Amino acid sequence: MSPLLVSVLLSLVSAVAYAAAAIVQERVAAAAGGRTYAPVRNPVWWGAVLLNGLGAALHVAALAYGPLSLVQPLGALTIVFALPMAALFAGRRAGRTAWRGAVMATVGLAGLLSLTGSAESQPLPGTERWLLCAGTGAVVGILFAAAHVVGRSVLRSVILAAAAGVSFGIASVFTKTVAVEWTPGAPLAQWTSLLVLSALAVTGLLLSQASYRGAGLAAPLATVTVVNPVVAAAVGLTLFGETFRYGAAGTVAALICGAVAAGGLIQLTTDRLAASEDSPAVSDRDAPRPQVGQGVDVGAVPGTRPHLEVEMRSRTVAGRS
Repeated sequence: MSPLLVSVLLSLVSAVAYAAAAIVQERVAAAAGGRTYAPVRNPVWWGAVLLNGLGAALHVAALAYGPLSLVQPLGALTIVFALPMAALFAGRRAGRTAWRGAVMATVGLAGLLSLTGSAESQPLPGTERWLLCAGTGAVVGILFAAAHVVGRSVLRSVILAAAAGVSFGIASVFTKTVAVEWTPGAPLAQWTSLLVLSALAVTGLLLSQASYRGAGLAAPLATVTVVNPVVAAAVGLTLFGETFRYGAAGTVAALICGAVAAGGLIQLTTDRLAASEDSPAVSDRDAPRPQVGQGVDVGAVPGTRPHLEVEMRSRTVAGRS
């Protein structure tokens, strides 16, 4: 088997692992009822953590066999894999608008990543490294605060997913820096960068978990999937000297791809907003019902047979009078 084919297979399995982790996270968030950011006592959530770790390990392995220009766009297939997997294993089907938005986001992101050239690996200088760290903390903090200001749960979830994508994207930048500067003779020389990398990864994981509360699967997952590599690519373009392929034409094509990906995210968000508006806040099935021992007069409960008999008798008496 050729190394290129191995890279493709590893990338596809990595996307499936990420998709499965997202489905598990969304189900844990729905079961938790939005009471916690880190359901550490839920063993199912730790399964999602392991699936995310497996996806990351397979992604790194794919990069060892194939070029970045191939592996990164294939990673954008996560959202496309997640929708049919959610329908198959969780019984949650996506509508046409959600599918259209998912495909747009995937195609736009894959095109954008395929147009991003890679420069020679180089470490990030210390001053720029800590400025980037401080700027990331400020951006994530602002997004976190904004998520708790907006009234709609879907918008809150998308903003939290964007904050998670920023954390994951900058974590990728620090991963690249640590990989370039790491030496066998001094394995812990970059312990401060490793600490920042770990903090960003944990922050992204917790924010992504919170983003699934009340927003379903597609919109938060697509937001994280798009924002993560876009942020990493933006840092690569500005700090690592990376460029778009094919000169000015490649830059224009990258802008078009970015617009397509953004349009897909907007469609996913508006689709979820429309779904939340159409569904009633409290349905008859979810309405609280009196239980035995609560001292409730059964004849006074609408819809029960005693209540109907009392109502018919009252109407008969009123007609005679």
